[in-house]
Amino acid sequence: MTAGGLRRRLGVSFMGVCGLLVLYALCMSLEIRMPRLLPPTGPAPGHAPPPRSQHRGQALNPPPQPASSGSPDSLTGPLKEAPGGPNLLPKTTHAIAPRAPATPAPKPKPLPPKKPTDPPFIGDKYAMENLQPITNCSAGLRRQVLRGSFGQRFLPQVPVLQWAGHLSQEEYLRLRRYPGAHGWGGVDFHTLQSTLSLLNSSANRMMLDDWDHRANGSSCIRCAVVGNGGILKGSKKGQEIDQHDYIFRTNGAVIKGFEEDVGSRTSLYTFSTNTLRNSLRSYASAGYHGPPISEETRYVFLPDHDRDYILLRAAATNSPIDRGPERSKSPPTYFGEHVTAQKFKMYHPDFIRYLRNRFLRAHALKTRYRDLYRPSTGAVMLLAALHTCDQVSAYGFMTPDFAKYSDHYYDRKFHSVGFYINHDLRMEMSLWQQLHKEGLIQLYMRQ
Repeated sequence: MTAGGLRRRLGVSFMGVCGLLVLYALCMSLEIRMPRLLPPTGPAPGHAPPPRSQHRGQALNPPPQPASSGSPDSLTGPLKEAPGGPNLLPKTTHAIAPRAPATPAPKPKPLPPKKPTDPPFIGDKYAMENLQPITNCSAGLRRQVLRGSFGQRFLPQVPVLQWAGHLSQEEYLRLRRYPGAHGWGGVDFHTLQSTLSLLNSSANRMMLDDWDHRANGSSCIRCAVVGNGGILKGSKKGQEIDQHDYIFRTNGAVIKGFEEDVGSRTSLYTFSTNTLRNSLRSYASAGYHGPPISEETRYVFLPDHDRDYILLRAAATNSPIDRGPERSKSPPTYFGEHVTAQKFKMYHPDFIRYLRNRFLRAHALKTRYRDLYRPSTGAVMLLAALHTCDQVSAYGFMTPDFAKYSDHYYDRKFHSVGFYINHDLRMEMSLWQQLHKEGLIQLYMRQ
């Protein structure tokens, strides 16, 4: 190739390159962009949409609305009213708005709190038996009590006394859960069987077992329940007391020398082995030498523990006490030399627990002393009369002015009333006032 031809080719190439550079510069100045495919506007299945960017301070899409409380399945909230008409959405650059986050389902309403239940030792379920009233007294307590405020507390089918017919393996398993006077806890089955088998007649089963011989044409049973309170000293209520059909007494009931104030008869004497021994030690100087002894007197054990079952068996069979603190080589003579099994009765532990739970549920049951607490012997006696008699008069029980009187009517010197954790005497006093106010008992108050 000649030199001239080479120069021509180089010139042409130079001009082509310059043309391309000019064309590139022109395109850049006009901002011409190459077209490309746009991605789809909706979110990918199974993925939340990416957050929308803001441009010049204005959202490209309206913010999601809170979900409606009226519909837990709603994904978007109620539409706000826009200018120009109700429920109109503002215009947006995209037809598809981002989905609002799902509203969680409302939590279920909590169940109402359960009512407090009694602890197991309370045991507000009892044996029931259908003992028909032995009178048809129109003014009887059973009819009156059901019409008043005590109606819901009163369970006339709870047996007051226990006897041979109440013992079974099933009952033993039920009642051995409750200690002391409230059950058979601490008493072995053999001891129960050997004792309760002796209480096998109507005389043992019924509190007022000889009413047929006493009635004398009367249709109502009138009972006097005599406590040992100092309010009786100088009362001159003895004759009034003795005129009742039955007279209940308890513990250190000193009669000799006080007949003018407290009467002379005793039909039913309530005690426990422990209170009997304590009375013999504490009130011997006042003239107490043991339970009253007479042909009409019946002896009602309040069983605190196995000592009571053991003493009853020994007394009813005229045999020595074979074990325990009262163990002896000769038969007990507390109840006379010729006493028979028909003279003895024993409170049912369900009845004692029922009295505690429904009439005298003291604060002590919420303390560590709960196993020591029970209604006093006098309280059990008075409430037993309320469940068996038609008319009840109470004498010698604590009244609101108790501080004016000595502890007992036979005290030689003034002794103020003592209060201990095993009984709630103030609660008992309040109960007597309520029963008197409703006409269920006639309480002697020396006013």
